[in-house]
Amino acid sequence: MKVEIINRSKHNLPNYATELSAGMDLRANLDSPIELKPLERCLVPTGLYIALPEGCEAQIRPRSGLALKNGLTILNSPGTIDADYRGEIGVILVNLSNEPFIIQDGERICQMVIAHYERVEWQAVEVLGETERGAGGFGHTGKE
Repeated sequence: MKVEIINRSKHNLPNYATELSAGMDLRANLDSPIELKPLERCLVPTGLYIALPEGCEAQIRPRSGLALKNGLTILNSPGTIDADYRGEIGVILVNLSNEPFIIQDGERICQMVIAHYERVEWQAVEVLGETERGAGGFGHTGKE
């Protein structure tokens, strides 16, 4: 799939780290570092603008290394970039650790996965078809 992109950052285009990677790392595009204090959040610019094909979205997901080692994650994870959005990709990071974290220019801050989706047309009914689970709630399937 070809996706149009404008790169106004100081960094290379996002790319796949390995042949079977699902996501591409996005980098912070900063004039100066950002100090993210514990429980603080901020919008980190990337300098990237994309035009996705109809029927696709870009999912913005946390990087597992940043989450495990530093407590940084994406507040609205996964974030969604719709096919009709043309603004700069910004990433809402939150620091869930007890220590401040300095975000540097060029830091890999998230992963972006391009995915196809289906649009639904609702069909109002009076009764839903039966399943083995039925109306069982969270944790209903239990442990085995």
